[in-house]
Amino acid sequence: MSDTVYKILVINPGSTSTKISLFANEELVFEHSLFHEASVLLQFPHVNMQMPFRYDVIMNMLKEEGIDPESIDAVVGRGGSACTQPGGITVIDQKLYDDTEAAVGGSEHPAKLGVMLAWKFANEYGKPAFTLNPTNVDEYCDYARLTGIKGVYRVSHSHVLNQKAIAEYHSDLTGKKYEESNYIVAHIDGGITVSAHENGRMIDGNMGADGEGAFSPTRIGTVPVPALLEYMDSHTEEEIKLMCSRAGGFVSLFGTSNADIVHEEVDKGDPKAVLVWNTMIYQIAKLIGEMSTVLSGKVDAILLTGGLVRFDDIVEGLKARCEWIAPIYTYPGEKEQEALAMPALKVLRGQKEARKYSGVDVWRGFDGMDL
Repeated sequence: MSDTVYKILVINPGSTSTKISLFANEELVFEHSLFHEASVLLQFPHVNMQMPFRYDVIMNMLKEEGIDPESIDAVVGRGGSACTQPGGITVIDQKLYDDTEAAVGGSEHPAKLGVMLAWKFANEYGKPAFTLNPTNVDEYCDYARLTGIKGVYRVSHSHVLNQKAIAEYHSDLTGKKYEESNYIVAHIDGGITVSAHENGRMIDGNMGADGEGAFSPTRIGTVPVPALLEYMDSHTEEEIKLMCSRAGGFVSLFGTSNADIVHEEVDKGDPKAVLVWNTMIYQIAKLIGEMSTVLSGKVDAILLTGGLVRFDDIVEGLKARCEWIAPIYTYPGEKEQEALAMPALKVLRGQKEARKYSGVDVWRGFDGMDL
């Protein structure tokens, strides 16, 4: 192996934070995460408008660490919002940037900014840029796609990056192969997604940033269609879309996306906070139950991950309702930064080849059926 030391910058924008890491080969040099209160991000009417703000956050973090951007060899950004893609590492190019910016995939999750910020950095400093397992990786089975409206389909919008990283990490710890295991993985944070992983493929899951599943600190979750239509009588389409990904859930109910603030009220016994918090746990449990049927009850483990897994009552509440399905393991936080960096390192070393973005969706219909 070459003695060359490669510096890799990892950019990971979330619905409530901006996280960056710098790796020197396999070694983590530093990692910083800045929480953004909903009121700050909601100043930007569209997620794309956050670009200058988030870029300044990143550059200030590098400056604080005394890192010359010119010394960085490659940048990797979390992604989403473009055409659906296969899993794995992909080169960020102008086409991927343009499709991400335009959200041709239909989702406006802040994860898309990872590709856009990485591309901006790459152009500014002449570095290669990559993305890995964006939110729109599509490995769904056909049963997960069809709806009761002709021409309207469910698509894969999930925390694919962390879910796959945690599934592979758990497999390594337990001496299993991800490709030979069945898991339910629940990412519980500013957004909440729960997915079914069958033999290394994520075959179904809720569309967390699209108003499906459990409500979360920033998202509305599933709402009955007639009730939503009635609500739209006095609200704009843009307001509804914003609530699906950034202004729903705790933001709508409490005026904050900060789970710590809400949980302080839970600890005080505030009836509203207790009801909302426990309802969120209840709704996550329902999602886990759904995914257990997707896997026909053949579940090796339920893996809980994401920032909110730091709260013991969430873990205990899910164990009480779901541990009969399969053993539950907790991995607070996430493994996204390392998961983004290591494939890029292999590309730089010539050990792996990065895929080129096709600009075409993975799935393009039901083979001529009129659906």
